[in-house]
Amino acid sequence: MTSPPGSPQPRALEQLTGDPAFMADPYSAYAQWRQDGPVRHTATPDGLPVWVVTRYSDVRAALADPRLSLSKKHARPGGYRGFSLPPALDANLLNLDPPDHPRLRRLVSRAFTPARTESLRPVIRQHADALLDAIASRGHADLIEEFAVPLPLTVIGELLGVPAGPRADFRRWTSALIAPDPSEPARGKEALIGIVRLLSELIAARRASLGDDLLSAMIAARDDGDKFSEDELLSLAFLILWAGYENSVHLIGNSILALLSSPEPMPGLPAGGSLPGPVIEELIRFADPNQYSIRRFATEDLSIGGVRIMAGDTVLLCLASANRDPDKFPDPATLDLTRADNPHLSFGLGIHYCLGAPLARLETNIAISSLLRRLPGLALAARPDELRWRPSFRSRGLLELPVTWPAP
Repeated sequence: MTSPPGSPQPRALEQLTGDPAFMADPYSAYAQWRQDGPVRHTATPDGLPVWVVTRYSDVRAALADPRLSLSKKHARPGGYRGFSLPPALDANLLNLDPPDHPRLRRLVSRAFTPARTESLRPVIRQHADALLDAIASRGHADLIEEFAVPLPLTVIGELLGVPAGPRADFRRWTSALIAPDPSEPARGKEALIGIVRLLSELIAARRASLGDDLLSAMIAARDDGDKFSEDELLSLAFLILWAGYENSVHLIGNSILALLSSPEPMPGLPAGGSLPGPVIEELIRFADPNQYSIRRFATEDLSIGGVRIMAGDTVLLCLASANRDPDKFPDPATLDLTRADNPHLSFGLGIHYCLGAPLARLETNIAISSLLRRLPGLALAARPDELRWRPSFRSRGLLELPVTWPAP
């Protein structure tokens, strides 16, 4: 149980860490956490107190519990609040509860339609093939730098209408935010200033001359008189650009590593050239980079797994642990590409289910299918324990993925 405000906090049983050695295999620790109890009191790397929920049944229930709010107004002073964003970026779906959340989601859904996602299929395939054309004859590559990074960056840039030039800046800015360098604390502030400036300029340009991109469609979106405020529009553009790039890069990279590290043979491609849905769902369960859902704040005293959580406490739902809970998934530490029953929680649940999930599935499928088709004999060029992971407790991602294949 937490102590009342002003009382000494319980000693952190195990502080969360983004240490690269830990991120190389956090799942062993998660298994121990589940055995220790369903909920543990710990602290972020900054020393801020949080509760971490580890078991599938509790995580699933908590994802749909309206008493766990995404709004920072419910946070207790001194608790973990997540990214500190300026107001122009803070009014996004990851920080809102009803009634604002469904209003904004309804508006953005009018622009980010299934048809728009599906229209990206040839675009993704074209860019994947172009990237592979550039390396196919070499017989070696770093698939993070030369494939997993540029593909999502190009696709989400085209979806939103971000010109090619600023995309490299956005990559640098997101890296400064997700894995900050303690020796350069000003980088984070500079990144936020750069992102706000870029998106503000893009919105102004689109408003003056609407195109057929998602940002133009969001500007034009209306619903019974409702429309986006300027901060809401900018915040949602930031969220889509961030999630569409950052999460996709590391889902693709982690999935490739999982396939190359598995003792099972690489999956074959059916006649249609795309991997079956169950294969992609298993990769998303097994290799999802997101370790936790967005932080939540208890709006009242409540109990999770028999553990008392006090109003204002910060709760982290460990998706990576839930997705490997043996009480839900048989042999969860094994990548089983034939797994049929796969209710993973990687994209969340309920009203906060990931809006970009269809795009993530499509992009991951095309990326991996293209690799299997174009680079037969693909293999790791380093031992898994030699690979470098970036220092972020929130998201598990490779800094590099060296591979080889028989050159033609």
